[in-house]
Amino acid sequence: MSTNTPDHPETPSARPPVDDAALTDTLSTLHPDCPDWRRLGPTYADAAIRAHAAAVTADATDRAVRWSSGFTRRRVLAGGLGLGVAALAGQLITARVSLAADSAAPDGTLLVVFLRGGLDGLSVLVPTEDPNLLKARPGIAVRSGALMPFDRGFGLHPSLAPLKPLIDAGRLAAVPAVSTPDLSRSHFQAQECLERGGSSASSVQTGWLDRVLEELGPGTTFRGVGLGHQTPRSMLGASNPLMMTALKDCAVRGIDGVAPQTLKALRTLYTGLDHPLAAPGVNALEASAQAEKLSAVDLPAPTRGYPDNDFGKALASIATLIKNKAGVRVATVDVGGWDMHTGIGTVDQGDMTRALGEVANALAAFAKDLGPAMDKTTVVTMSEFGRRVEQNANSGADHGHGGLALVLGGGVKRGVHGGWEGLAPAVLDQGDVPGTNDYRNVLAEVTARSLGLSTAQLGKVFPGWKPESLGIMT
Repeated sequence: MSTNTPDHPETPSARPPVDDAALTDTLSTLHPDCPDWRRLGPTYADAAIRAHAAAVTADATDRAVRWSSGFTRRRVLAGGLGLGVAALAGQLITARVSLAADSAAPDGTLLVVFLRGGLDGLSVLVPTEDPNLLKARPGIAVRSGALMPFDRGFGLHPSLAPLKPLIDAGRLAAVPAVSTPDLSRSHFQAQECLERGGSSASSVQTGWLDRVLEELGPGTTFRGVGLGHQTPRSMLGASNPLMMTALKDCAVRGIDGVAPQTLKALRTLYTGLDHPLAAPGVNALEASAQAEKLSAVDLPAPTRGYPDNDFGKALASIATLIKNKAGVRVATVDVGGWDMHTGIGTVDQGDMTRALGEVANALAAFAKDLGPAMDKTTVVTMSEFGRRVEQNANSGADHGHGGLALVLGGGVKRGVHGGWEGLAPAVLDQGDVPGTNDYRNVLAEVTARSLGLSTAQLGKVFPGWKPESLGIMT
């Protein structure tokens, strides 16, 4: 037997390679407590999983009893084995508990892009040559000569030019002066309020998109997908979406990666097991394999026309899932950098021009990449609040109230929707754009049209609120 221990491991080059035949022979005779388990894989993590599978295979008759309390109760964990298994198993369980049962891939996808930091709507959807705006913003107001004419006397910031094909096709809508009565000018409170469904007084603690997924019912593994490092507040709840930074990274991996033999061993551990996490465990492995296959289908994001940044790569992953009919119903992506207290800039340079350009280029590439699938895909952008009408001393704008929502894609009715009262001093809310249009009306209408939720279902998504149509969707 080997005398190596986890404190003095043998080097990878010193460990013999493990092929399928040798592994089969070894598994047939291995005793769970034998320290030779370390020889079963290229790393201790892989070897631990394979040894664990061998023990379960050798003692299948009482498998359910041995697993009734999970990984940490088996004698095979002695002697350092538990570290590799527990780390890998923890990742596996975290990955799969969030997944739904497979079913036929449904139609219709809603992508929510949260622009975190407080988007200045008056720089994006601009009331053309409004005298009150020009007076309040002598250094940062976008003038009519630079704007893309849009609707109802509004123009769009020129950095949104990549979206012109969508605009010309009638697939972009905008709602100005959007908010809810309970929003404050605190980033944390406003984001929390909107992501729970628009009311800080609500007793419902789950996210509004979690409730959407609950109303949609079971779907595929990828029915709810979040692109980022943590689950957004809007998706917290029983639905538990699949979170990933990129499709190619959505895989169960060990310390140095999981070899095919280790994945085979993991399937052995979960197959035929009378345990609440048995079926989810098997499905997690299948989800991992499916994600890796799908990620290999398309070219890298920049090659497909996406910007080489996190937002572009996230949209590319979502597009791959949608094009391959993976059953995505709800997806979310966060884009930060909108808290522009300084240096909003002009149409030629500055933070707004740069940030808007990156978003527009990525969304344009997303629409082009999807092709006909864009007919059943709707994108809504939201932000926690708008900015003050008056620019500050640093050529920026401070936290305000009424903001801007943009909606683009399938089923969208082109134009500016909702109420707009102008920017006269008597109209403003303590110097801010008022919250004339409630966010819940925007989100409810988009959700009903893109995902097919009924009025009764919307009542569960936005409890205590009776949505009114703004005419955003056809």
